[in-house]
Amino acid sequence: MSKTLKIFLAVLCISAVAALVLGGTVYYHLFSPQFYPSKKDARIYIDPDDTIDSIYNKVRIAGNPNSLKGFRWLTGYKRYGNNIRTGCYRIKQGDNAYHLYQRLARGVQTPVSLTVRSVRTFDQLARSVGNQLMIDSAEIAHQLNDSTFVNSLGYTKETLYCFFIPNTYKVYWDISAGKFFDRMKKEHKRFWNKERLAKAKAIGLTPEQVCTVASIVDEETNYAPEKPTVAGLYINRLHKGIALQADPTVKFALQDFGLRRIINAHLQVNSPYNTYKYRGLPPGPIRIPSIKAIDSVLNYEKHDYLYMCAKEDFSGSHNFSLTLAQHMANARKYWKALNDRKIYK
Repeated sequence: MSKTLKIFLAVLCISAVAALVLGGTVYYHLFSPQFYPSKKDARIYIDPDDTIDSIYNKVRIAGNPNSLKGFRWLTGYKRYGNNIRTGCYRIKQGDNAYHLYQRLARGVQTPVSLTVRSVRTFDQLARSVGNQLMIDSAEIAHQLNDSTFVNSLGYTKETLYCFFIPNTYKVYWDISAGKFFDRMKKEHKRFWNKERLAKAKAIGLTPEQVCTVASIVDEETNYAPEKPTVAGLYINRLHKGIALQADPTVKFALQDFGLRRIINAHLQVNSPYNTYKYRGLPPGPIRIPSIKAIDSVLNYEKHDYLYMCAKEDFSGSHNFSLTLAQHMANARKYWKALNDRKIYK
């Protein structure tokens, strides 16, 4: 074998080894498992103001990688920094750099759980949504206070509480405000199906009126088994033309939700929400009613109760009565308990 051939074969062998080493290195950094997050469901949240460096940092913290080299190679070669997509992205156990990069580059997000809560004010709703999603709470609040937008949804400022169905929904973290309201509209339509609409009609109420009663029920009791009984009481009063005389509506009229005792001075407030002063339902709900309360109204307990009073043991449940005399006896026991605890307002 000639010397030249030997040199050629040696160079060839070295090149082959180098190619194998290079190929193995590339394969290791791009296609072998690199990420082992400490949390089973590790996620990164990419904001509009994120840069490639901040994303590297988020991936490093959440993904606990053996190496970020492969991920850096791909993002640099593909110029990912010029086309960053916002959203929530999952980093799986044993993820490799290529698959993680593909998800981020293509915007293949992992949905998040959005819980729309049964809250008293739209400010609370806006803050809650803003805390869970990328949307600025101020943007949500602006829409909720825009009468033109509210009217486009088919509601007024007073009835807008009816639009929201408290539940947990799967959405994309970077959903826009417009798409958020579109989703709420879709869920509202899904909730008010033929069966619920038929039940509301049988009671003689519109869905908005059902929600108004339900909101009072929610404010009256947190004890779920009692909600159909409370609902039945208010349905009885409505059907008989008796003023609802619901303390929570007075609190709403005064915008003082911390009141623990309603006194005569409170009952003088001149507001359509004061159901001691005005018969029938107030102009709209006094909060976003829960599904439990709405269904409690639609499936209210059939009874003859017209009065209710919180139990004197402060258990959160109520004494129900048929007559005013029975109610006043229950009320005196409750007032005494309030006095004993020095609760005067």
